[in-house]
Amino acid sequence: MEDPEKKSPSPSPSPSPSPSPSQINSLKSELKLESESDSAELRRFESFLKWICIMDHSNPFTATLSCFLFSAFAIAVPIASHFALSCSDCDEDHRRPFHVVVQLSLSAVATLSFGCLSAWLRHLGLSRFLFLDKLCESSHKARDEYSKQLKRSMELISFFLLPCFMAEAAYKIWWYVSAANEIPYYGNMYLSYITSCTLELFSWLYRTSIFFFVCILFRLVCRLQMIRLEDFVSVFHRESDVGTILMQHLGLRRTLTLISHRFRVFMFLSLILVTASQFISLLMTTRSHALANLSKTGQLALCSISLVTGLFICLRSAAKITHKAQSITCLAAKWHVSAAINTFDDLDNETPTASVIAAFEFNSDDDEEEDEDDEDDMKLMPVFAHTISFQKRQALVTYLKNNKGGITVYGFVVDRTWLKSVFAIELALTLWLLNKTVGIS
Repeated sequence: MEDPEKKSPSPSPSPSPSPSPSQINSLKSELKLESESDSAELRRFESFLKWICIMDHSNPFTATLSCFLFSAFAIAVPIASHFALSCSDCDEDHRRPFHVVVQLSLSAVATLSFGCLSAWLRHLGLSRFLFLDKLCESSHKARDEYSKQLKRSMELISFFLLPCFMAEAAYKIWWYVSAANEIPYYGNMYLSYITSCTLELFSWLYRTSIFFFVCILFRLVCRLQMIRLEDFVSVFHRESDVGTILMQHLGLRRTLTLISHRFRVFMFLSLILVTASQFISLLMTTRSHALANLSKTGQLALCSISLVTGLFICLRSAAKITHKAQSITCLAAKWHVSAAINTFDDLDNETPTASVIAAFEFNSDDDEEEDEDDEDDMKLMPVFAHTISFQKRQALVTYLKNNKGGITVYGFVVDRTWLKSVFAIELALTLWLLNKTVGIS
């Protein structure tokens, strides 16, 4: 009599259950909602671009209209304001000795921003420029963070522009009202004052909006890539292949290189223009016989705040994402040493137990936590020690050590050391200039 167990075939592994139609429909609807949310934020960006007269440059008509409006608000109105409203007979409070510096500074950075922004949108488009076509490679959490950052950027633009515009409008209205009958006018006095004041306010808002929008755009691009970096960090907390980690890091490094090449002209020239503007302003306000008060330097102070704030946003964003990219090397080294320790401790070729993992964890005595050092915590991480050989882990750490990545400007890595060097140079030049003007001994 045959054994029934020998006659029965061995059970085959059951295939993974396929998703039901309801699950597929819910997944499709979820992805559709995410794409609609991203599209809504993109439409807000595009509407803001149209509002500041940056239109589709692939169309000859809209490109001509955009260039015409830029020439009118960024060049023609400031020149006409300087010569047509020159008030040499006005009292001391209503003369504008710093008007040329303000107009040249705003027009210079607006020209730079307009040229860069037009070139980017003409060749790439807004979606590709923001790397939103890479969303399919990101996790669900990363896609949610993308939408939040898009919305946050529009809020930052409004948060900055509205108070500055209100301050500029109050200053302009005070200047026209308090100097009535002294400022030159043409035809009807009230109509001439209203027209010139409105044109000057629109010119200021147009130039400031373009420059600040490019700065916020750079911040947004850096923030979106920081989300991808944080998503990439999770590969060290699960079983992963070295080849997969390497390919993902190569993609991230290539993206950071593209960002550096696109923004290097803007960042380099912005640093030069803003620095020159601030030194000229400092020279004019601290030189001998300079009569500087709030009524004279109001526009100059507002211009300086706008330019320095925009430059600060760019440099801080670049340094922060560079720090994030370089911290991956430290994380990979910790991942490598954790695997080595677990390999030598676990002689039975078993997965490390929770007690073994907990023995390697220790916390810092410092309770302060910084959001930019979340990946570099003070804990050894649980790893799958026997899935990746020592040679592969060592090769990956060596590669990351020699290919840290980050934002560069013509070969110079924009990190904290670079920022400290720039600050030291700026401080030395400032002290030298003050020594020449006010006589610091």
